[in-house]
Amino acid sequence: MTSASLLPVRHYLQFSDLSADEYAHLFARAAEIKRKFKAYEKYHPLADRTLAMIFEKASTRTRVSFEAGMYQLGGSVVHLTTGDSQLGRAEPIEDSARVISRMTDLVMIRTYGHDKIEKFAQYSRVPVINGLTNEFHPCQILADIFTYIEHRGAIAGKVVAWVGDGNNMANTWLQAAELLGFTVHLSTPSGYEVDQAVAGLRSSASYKVFQDPLEACRGADLVTTDVWTSMGYEAENEARKKAFADWCVDTDMMQAAQADALFMHCLPAHRGEEVSADVIDGPQSVVWDEAENRLHVQKALMEFLLLGKVTV
Repeated sequence: MTSASLLPVRHYLQFSDLSADEYAHLFARAAEIKRKFKAYEKYHPLADRTLAMIFEKASTRTRVSFEAGMYQLGGSVVHLTTGDSQLGRAEPIEDSARVISRMTDLVMIRTYGHDKIEKFAQYSRVPVINGLTNEFHPCQILADIFTYIEHRGAIAGKVVAWVGDGNNMANTWLQAAELLGFTVHLSTPSGYEVDQAVAGLRSSASYKVFQDPLEACRGADLVTTDVWTSMGYEAENEARKKAFADWCVDTDMMQAAQADALFMHCLPAHRGEEVSADVIDGPQSVVWDEAENRLHVQKALMEFLLLGKVTV
């Protein structure tokens, strides 16, 4: 085991922050940590460590998975909401970062603009994890890819169809494709496209754009989507419902995909909007495994950021 005191501070703010080799390690560790969890084997590598969780955006899965995960690794948790922290309002972000990082060992932030989490990380003495920003959601894609590996094996060379908004999930899938060697078929309504510059991509070689969502799903190994109106965009809800009307993942789209294609959704889901009930509740859906796996991959991530490449 690596001595934590010798480790440089590493942050996890977007998917591209780690290498393909480091992801291979994380997925292997997630599998082993999940095995221990299922076998009721006590595993406390982060005893006496404290995770600070800062929420400017509300959450169910992010809070439960990080909080339960840190306790299961033997650590403790400090939970801060918008009223408790008010990043950049009650005091400058850099001051909050300096103070919180002197009192805790790890910080997870779920907020709006990505610039906030980048500034916090710049002044933090401990690793900072992106629990979600408007631009990226790396922990979710970490869980999604781990889930795919569990069910179907390596994702390299496969096709992932993204149907819906060109949002933080889409940006992160594109980063993952570029890094891990698979292809994303991207279909978004006009006006809701992914911005390659925002996604931080070097080229467009790892994705293809389709106007027709059915064509994007054709031959895909995994079909995935998200809500039409993400948190913070509620004022656009009615306009988005009209624009996205043809981007509901239904049985026709799943039948156009590979016969053994999986369906994923980061949740919460709105049946009858971005996905039909018979798809999300059907035999190709792995959304509940996907949700659970947030717990296991984030435990592997916290272990890695604090202890390096553990092999036990």
